[in-house]
Amino acid sequence: MIEVTNLRKEFALSRQQRKELSTPSKTAIAVDDVSFTCNPGRIFSLLGPNGAGKTTIMRMLSTIFKPTSGTIKIGGIDVSEDPREARKKIGFLTGSTGLYARLTPNELIQYFADLYGIPKNVCEQRKEKLYTLLDMHEFQGKRIGKLSTGMKQKVSICRTMIHDPEVVVFDEPTSGLDVITAENIIQLIRDCKAEGKTVIFSSHIMGEVDLLCDDIAIIHKGKVLHNGTMSDFRENMQAPNLTAEFIRIVNQTKLENA
Repeated sequence: MIEVTNLRKEFALSRQQRKELSTPSKTAIAVDDVSFTCNPGRIFSLLGPNGAGKTTIMRMLSTIFKPTSGTIKIGGIDVSEDPREARKKIGFLTGSTGLYARLTPNELIQYFADLYGIPKNVCEQRKEKLYTLLDMHEFQGKRIGKLSTGMKQKVSICRTMIHDPEVVVFDEPTSGLDVITAENIIQLIRDCKAEGKTVIFSSHIMGEVDLLCDDIAIIHKGKVLHNGTMSDFRENMQAPNLTAEFIRIVNQTKLENA
């Protein structure tokens, strides 16, 4: 389970940034009093336009950023008080793979398995399952630097899942990928749900959101505009489809704040 309560994140602005933004403030608020809960066995979608604060929230969930205030609990563990224990429960996948180009997939996956203290036989079982799902056997021994974007994303998925995390964070996981690789990731997300994992999912592809998600929150300028189940969202839509309703909610907020 993920429990987010009154989350806030401020970033310090340089003198040049303050000048460019024409503001005397020394900080910028990226996330402002955000609260939500993600439950096991459900897929929670975090939606918002570019710059809404989605990625900042996900980086705080994964302990990359520390909240300015508020709390995040991963499986009951406060990420600020015990980030190391929280990380053991998290798998974090983004569109930016950040892999070691000189290693092979086998070497990299083994390296991360060793970091998590996974026994070799358990690692081999999990690796075989992931390699089969993602069709990775043919390039498992090639240098990562020579792999295609889709192949690298598959390696990144294995790195994310090798320790069998109970909470999985997917930040734009299919962005820029071919249809087959994207479908493999979609299947992985479904598998995570079926296994009772807590899944938080962010995407600009509304078809994926509509297909996968049980719960949804819409973020704009760091604030939550909507938070509820996907079924309730569909029942109360004023626009003909998910994309149009998302745009309507964001535009309505812009008008109210104008």
